[in-house]
Amino acid sequence: MSIEVGSKIQGKVTGITNFGAFVELPGGSTGLVHISEVADSYVKDVNDHLKVGDQIEVKVISEKDGKTALSIKKAIDRPEGKPSSYSQRPPGQGRVDSHSNNFRSKGNFKSKENFEDKLSLFLKTSEETLSTLKRNTGAKQGGRGGRRG
Repeated sequence: MSIEVGSKIQGKVTGITNFGAFVELPGGSTGLVHISEVADSYVKDVNDHLKVGDQIEVKVISEKDGKTALSIKKAIDRPEGKPSSYSQRPPGQGRVDSHSNNFRSKGNFKSKENFEDKLSLFLKTSEETLSTLKRNTGAKQGGRGGRRG
């Protein structure tokens, strides 16, 4: 039986590694299910999801140089309108898009004068810190006639 990209086939888990699981396919060939293709949710350990000897349905993602890439999560049939749970984020959470107009209109934008004040304060304190460091480390560096031991 020829294995075609995009086809769903049954396979048997023959080995588990920290980066995925090896699956024996019909016809005696072997493919790899990468850890990112095991489940829709985050997979820390493949052993939590699969065991050696499990019969699973996989989808062939690609085949190159005799290496077959497989996916368990793409083999699961989903309704058209429903995305995977991994890509779905609860409403109201996540990063704020700093380039959107909403970000600036909510009052999170600080004026230039405030930034310049902060910058001058930072420069002053960093110069003081650098001079203190140079003064304290200058004696420790040694040189001719310096103390050894």
